[in-house]
Amino acid sequence: MVMLPVIQPAEPIAKPRKPDWLRVKLPVGKEYAKVRNLVDQYKLHTICESGNCPNMGECWGTGTATFMILGNVCTRSCSFCAVATGRPNEYDQDEPRRVAEAIKLMGVKHAVITSVNRDELKDRGASIWHETVVQVKELSPETTIETLIPDVKANWNALITMISAGQEVVSHNMETVKELYRMVRPQAKYERSLEQIKRIKEYGKRTKSGIMLGVGETKDQVYQAIDDLVAHGLDILTLGQYLQPTKRHLEVAEFIHPDLFAHYREEGLNRGLKYVEAGPLVRSSYHAERHVFI
Repeated sequence: MVMLPVIQPAEPIAKPRKPDWLRVKLPVGKEYAKVRNLVDQYKLHTICESGNCPNMGECWGTGTATFMILGNVCTRSCSFCAVATGRPNEYDQDEPRRVAEAIKLMGVKHAVITSVNRDELKDRGASIWHETVVQVKELSPETTIETLIPDVKANWNALITMISAGQEVVSHNMETVKELYRMVRPQAKYERSLEQIKRIKEYGKRTKSGIMLGVGETKDQVYQAIDDLVAHGLDILTLGQYLQPTKRHLEVAEFIHPDLFAHYREEGLNRGLKYVEAGPLVRSSYHAERHVFI
């Protein structure tokens, strides 16, 4: 009788534990409550809430927020993002007015506006984008604006409409390195996003992008992404730690130490970027007011 070897069940791979440097305070305070009330009153969406941003308490506590236009349902299904995916049914032509009035009431000096992807719209929502910036500038002419725009899928006419309304900074996030695009952004293309940044720069705008770290990238892949962005005209880069929003989303591969973020910041500057915001809690709109006059 042949004795078969006993196969021991594989031990589950331990997930990395969240380090102390990623702990944030709960949102509290009068200014936070003021912004909370205005967002509710004007029936606005914010990426702060929809994206489970760890800096919501800090940013709202200083009277600022990143507004998300064109609804809160996205046509993309990126593996990292907490925004709902599906078929959007919201297209509110009065939204530009409501956003502009809320920004004026908040008295913000610098506003960040972003949106979900609206691939089902012929113009990708560009007309709402344009009108929102125009109306914010009309009601609050001293307010500077950053628009964090989605992938237009090479609809370059839509891109021009989005970025020609008077905003000071135009941002489009790469999100990750080239090698991980299929896993992280399955409906996007690395080269197409680079081309979009290049065209924004050629139009004459200050360009900005963001990359999440901790999803399995290597140092050399990060360096290559920085070099690619510099070659396509990027001015400002944000680097932050990816945090898994729910159990259904991509797991964290690694928690990046603050020292490595500092290293990447120096590498980015040495490789030709004008400004790099890097740290575990950095997100696209974190300290965005600093990026206007760089």
